[in-house]
Amino acid sequence: MPSRRRFLFLSGAALAAPALVAAPARAQGPLRIDVTQGVVEPIPFAIAPFQVETGGAEGAARDIAGLVAADLVGTGLFRQIPASAFISVPSSFGQAPNYPDWRAINAQALVTGAVGVQGGNLVVKFRLYDIFAGAELGEGLQFAGTQAGWRRMAHKVADAVYSRITGEGGYFDSRVVFVSQSGPKDARTHRLAVMDYDGANVQYLTDASTLLFAPRFSPRGDRVLYTSYESGQPAIYLIDVATVSRARVPTAPGEMTFSPRFAPDGRRIVYSVSTGGNTDIYATDLGSGSSSRLSSAPSIETAPSFSPDGSRLVFESDRSGTQQLYVMGAGGGEPQRISFGEGRYSTPVWSPRGDLIAFTKQHAGRFHIGVMRTNGSEERLLTASFLDEGPTWAPNGRVLMFTRETQGAQGAPSLYTVDVSGRNLRQVPGIGMAADPSWGPLLP
Repeated sequence: MPSRRRFLFLSGAALAAPALVAAPARAQGPLRIDVTQGVVEPIPFAIAPFQVETGGAEGAARDIAGLVAADLVGTGLFRQIPASAFISVPSSFGQAPNYPDWRAINAQALVTGAVGVQGGNLVVKFRLYDIFAGAELGEGLQFAGTQAGWRRMAHKVADAVYSRITGEGGYFDSRVVFVSQSGPKDARTHRLAVMDYDGANVQYLTDASTLLFAPRFSPRGDRVLYTSYESGQPAIYLIDVATVSRARVPTAPGEMTFSPRFAPDGRRIVYSVSTGGNTDIYATDLGSGSSSRLSSAPSIETAPSFSPDGSRLVFESDRSGTQQLYVMGAGGGEPQRISFGEGRYSTPVWSPRGDLIAFTKQHAGRFHIGVMRTNGSEERLLTASFLDEGPTWAPNGRVLMFTRETQGAQGAPSLYTVDVSGRNLRQVPGIGMAADPSWGPLLP
């Protein structure tokens, strides 16, 4: 059986990069990571033990502080100073730190916090200090939620810290939908699943009764499009994440429909339709069910992805003889080719920032995840392996998640992340075999 990536296309079908890392903080001026600088030393930071303001919050205080640290360290931009090095810690949440003690251990940023229980809910407060400037960086914030939702509050704290130091949006309080797999390679089952961005809180949306692939989150993260074989041919379904209710999406007629993706407004979708050996891109209005054809060529057009403003589409096509990337207006029209490097290009996806397009590239027997400007310039490859494919962007447009499959008869897929500089390659832990990630928006 051909690989899933190859099936999608056939049946429907190194430039140096600035490092996304911390520039060393100086005693003068505010603490700030410049993500355009090619400096590889992460910022040393400390998290003081979170204060316990009411009984019953001891475990949550410890767990939240630990998860905030894990989120920040996981970016590759920060290095945590261990508690064993601390000279002093504030005795209360409102007390300012003794800055000389923190400078002595080379801490450049300090996070303090407090956790309590009020009316059955967990309340988390935090402050961020610029140690060399000797000042609080922004105002303290407070988050409240259920005690079971402590992880979300920790991610919110980490997002706020990350944003204040980098000037970029955070991405920790977000979820990813993916295809969870199990069983041997020749009899593998597939289930649709969602998880926190870091692999925690996995929840299954479907059973393992049919082959499915290519899930895509809606712009609000409340719905998921995916392709299923339950009718015997690829068809597009829509599932509500909260209720797990689902329905087949009305699409233009064809032998197979696949590779769906939402428009930024969430009201339309684009996808591929295969009929008589030809594959084109169509759009459907989810409210009215009306469909329109966007491409018309004797070739295979698939994997469409909208620009953030909804005005353009990037997609893959073999109209030039090999898989390449093209951009056209969201309503159709003459496409413009943007990929011109050696090899074959596929699975393009527009960055939420609008500045880059990520893609899969196959060349010289290796697969890569890469990025380029939206006009095709400044292409750079971020990864290389036996099989890397299907990138998806974090909400802030600075990190990519993708599928990596190992070589051999028992080869298994897993999910990895990498930043846009090609550094900080990390495997998503604890989810077993997994493929086809789609990163959702920040949670409300």
